[in-house]
Amino acid sequence: MRKARTIAIAVPAVLGTAVLAGAAYRWSASREEDRAWAAIAAGSARDVDRFDPTMLEGLPEPARRYLAHAIAPGTPLHRTVELEMRGTFLLGDTRESATPYEMRARQILAPPNAFVWRPSMRSGAMTITGSDGLQGGEAWTRFWLLGLVPVANVRSRSDDMIRSAAFRSAMEGIWAPATLLPQHGAQWRELGPERARVVLQTVGGPVTLDLTLARDGRLTEIVGQRWSNANPDKRFRWQPFGGTMEQEATFGGFTIPSRIKVGNHYGTADYLPFFQAEVTSARYR
Repeated sequence: MRKARTIAIAVPAVLGTAVLAGAAYRWSASREEDRAWAAIAAGSARDVDRFDPTMLEGLPEPARRYLAHAIAPGTPLHRTVELEMRGTFLLGDTRESATPYEMRARQILAPPNAFVWRPSMRSGAMTITGSDGLQGGEAWTRFWLLGLVPVANVRSRSDDMIRSAAFRSAMEGIWAPATLLPQHGAQWRELGPERARVVLQTVGGPVTLDLTLARDGRLTEIVGQRWSNANPDKRFRWQPFGGTMEQEATFGGFTIPSRIKVGNHYGTADYLPFFQAEVTSARYR
């Protein structure tokens, strides 16, 4: 009986200690996310040029059409943006097994080398919070179930993590179109009347993105080869990542995709558009 009473006392104590330890670690991680966010914000340029269509001279026609559509004349060319978004996040490896989570998120983005994405995702009673990020040459993916139980916890300076995160940051340059100007290092090439290719230099190496455009310059599709382990073997390798742009909106002189669906293995039978988001706010700085 005495042993049973000892166990009955010890089990809650152990669980309580584990909960406190989990909460303390989550708090510490959150502070690191705050510092990374602040560092990206502090690095944004205060004095910037304003967009002049003559900046597009010499570019291939599809690139000129896209950038002229995306940036209004006279717009300050800020390359850092704070976003708010909502939508659906699919957790799982296939369409059949994926669980949809309602998502709301905040993000600071300075393409092609820095971002912090902080979502809150809910499916029934289950909530997942945490962040993905790239800042200061370090990448991470850290998420918690119910704010305490880690479901992903990787923070690394490894080439694999940096290369994968840098691809994301570069692709999301479509939300900070000034990043895609040749004056900021973007290299453009025409692939056809409605298609263009842009190459961005990142901390993970060059990232190549193919854009499909409407006649008015609106972006309809984007795809590139991402270094990723989102595959059955869980091994990093090059694989297609991309998706479709379904709606756009204008914030601060920038016209950007405001409703998108993107995911791994784009253009193949294994494509899963796990990220389905609507941008509700974009503040450039």
